[in-house]
Amino acid sequence: MSRRVLISGSVAFDTIMVFDGHFKEHILPDRVHMLNVSFLTPRLKREAGGCAANIAYNLSLLGGEPAILAAVGEDGAGYVRELAARRIDTSQVRVLKDMYTPQAFITTDLSDNQITAFHPGAMAEAHQADAAKLAPAAWGIVSPNGKQAMLDHARQYVELKIPSVFDPGQGLPMFSGDELKMLVGGATALTVNDYEFGLICEKTGWSEAELAEAAGIMIVTRGADGSHLYRRGKQRETIAAAPIGKAVDPTGCGDAYRGGLLYGLAEGWDWSQAARLGSVMGAIKIESQGPQNHAPDRAVIARRFEQAYGKSPWGSAGTAS
Repeated sequence: MSRRVLISGSVAFDTIMVFDGHFKEHILPDRVHMLNVSFLTPRLKREAGGCAANIAYNLSLLGGEPAILAAVGEDGAGYVRELAARRIDTSQVRVLKDMYTPQAFITTDLSDNQITAFHPGAMAEAHQADAAKLAPAAWGIVSPNGKQAMLDHARQYVELKIPSVFDPGQGLPMFSGDELKMLVGGATALTVNDYEFGLICEKTGWSEAELAEAAGIMIVTRGADGSHLYRRGKQRETIAAAPIGKAVDPTGCGDAYRGGLLYGLAEGWDWSQAARLGSVMGAIKIESQGPQNHAPDRAVIARRFEQAYGKSPWGSAGTAS
């Protein structure tokens, strides 16, 4: 049985700036129609990032088999080689001439709020990556990518009979309500944060209950409040957040969560156990600056999981379904 996980999403560079204050103290609600603010960010770092790369990185830490569907510019060729060196399948990462690699410019405040500007660059051509060339696979995910790539790869997963997660994230504004209904209905599961949950309901006209019903399986992440797992025909389950030491940087925490979740699913775990591993990976990540600088081995991950949930994630304890 294949353990491969196909990951449609961005491979990008993140320029991360930290504002030593709180956005809310500098943004006047009655003046947002004429917003003109500047934040002094004494800390700056350029990191390798992008949703697909971050998810794949976390899967590689766990010993999974990630394969990426993406596109980068010529300036990203070295980054792709670094991903391949981590035993991540990059055969369907297109390196395109005369284009830039997608780049995010992220400003984070002391409350872990973020303001992000994103240049898509080569991501607009990510639909050139072909999921069929990476099949068979245990699971697939459609995370933020070029719009056509998200539509095409979602369709390919259905055609290839690969169960998939739809994770629209920051790509949500690109889609109409009808397109979101199609993508949610075609996927096996939906993963969103609390804000995105409300935004999908607004765009589709679905109530929260109707969205959960349409998704069949849905996970709503809620930061320090853990996550909610919805399964059709069952009561909502709360997955407690794994404890953290010190919160350093939230960038990439959602991707780390999804890496843990997808590892568990590819191993045949049930949704609750897989979501708990996602929570552990998110907790480990938030303790490090940048999306790919945490490097725990499996023993550390297992210990953090056992401390949070009372048992090891590996072996028979982790494979109940």
